Amino acid sequence: MNTQLTRWNPFKDLDDLQNRLAAVWLPAFAPGAKENLTVAEWTPRVDIIEDEHEFLIRAELPDMKKENVKVTVEDGVLTLAGERKLEKEEKNKKYHRIEREYGAFARSFTLPAGTSGERVAADFKDGLLQVHLPKDARGPAAKSVEIKVA
Repeated sequence: MNTQLTRWNPFKDLDDLQNRLAAVWLPAFAPGAKENLTVAEWTPRVDIIEDEHEFLIRAELPDMKKENVKVTVEDGVLTLAGERKLEKEEKNKKYHRIEREYGAFARSFTLPAGTSGERVAADFKDGLLQVHLPKDARGPAAKSVEIKVA
């Protein structure tokens, strides 16, 4: 027997419900309105891992370049931000469905106790951003730091 676990995201279900209701009621309020190709804002998935030396945040950023990713620490908050742009529609191609998410994103995390944000390092390879937060007994000290993504 092959069973697969799927994580339920109630907010995704609410977004789907809102989109279905809008599709039903929007034509009633806007006669002649056409269905537009919309691009949803997205939130990349992250894993946060801790060992004895550091916290490691891994963020999935497929189809992105490191130049389009910004990592900052400000007032004890680590922020990952960027934008994945929608490909331009080519003349000989017609898109029938676009399910991948595009647009700007920002994820923020409060620095864990025992990290200062001063020695944060980030690297980006094959669509995976890894942010290293070394443990530091001094605690939060950095007011504002932009981390160079290697």
